[in-house]
Amino acid sequence: MDLHGWMNADLGTLRADLFGSVIALVPGALWHEQADGGGSTITGLLLHLARHHDLAINTVIRNHPTLFTTHCDALGLADAPSGVALAEKEDLELTAKVAPEALTDYLTSVFDTTAAWLDRLGSLALDIEPHTDYRLTHQAGLDPSAFPWLYAGWRGRPVWWFVQWPVLGHGHAHVGEAISIRNRFGLSPF
Repeated sequence: MDLHGWMNADLGTLRADLFGSVIALVPGALWHEQADGGGSTITGLLLHLARHHDLAINTVIRNHPTLFTTHCDALGLADAPSGVALAEKEDLELTAKVAPEALTDYLTSVFDTTAAWLDRLGSLALDIEPHTDYRLTHQAGLDPSAFPWLYAGWRGRPVWWFVQWPVLGHGHAHVGEAISIRNRFGLSPF
């Protein structure tokens, strides 16, 4: 299997784990609850995962606005700052506004768009280095001084890295965290 085939397969695995092991098993009524009285919520983790995935693929690589811009009203986040849910620490006041159905729609849109783009991507494009700083600032409206960690971590990276880390690696990490929360709610299917 080549790198392109592996990325397609792993994106499918990530999506199946997210939708089958978290979204399908955790009732929406629990998405805003903190398991054991602390930590992240399912809503916070999934919004954070979607925002990074969306920003990496649609803005940094493809030079398009994020899908978040078309979903922010439905998510209840139209007045939220441009960098909402990018930091690891959840803002419970903001995520409390997000309905599970709207978040599921946003996640579906992000995964559908990425799968369609990735399926058509040629292997030669994987080594291209996008204009990350410019796109984060001008396309996403992020202030470099507010997100120095994001600019520093994403600067100078090729396309394959954005698929490998912000989408797949970061995605698997947070899906695993959401599965742990699901289990602490007593909802493990095993």
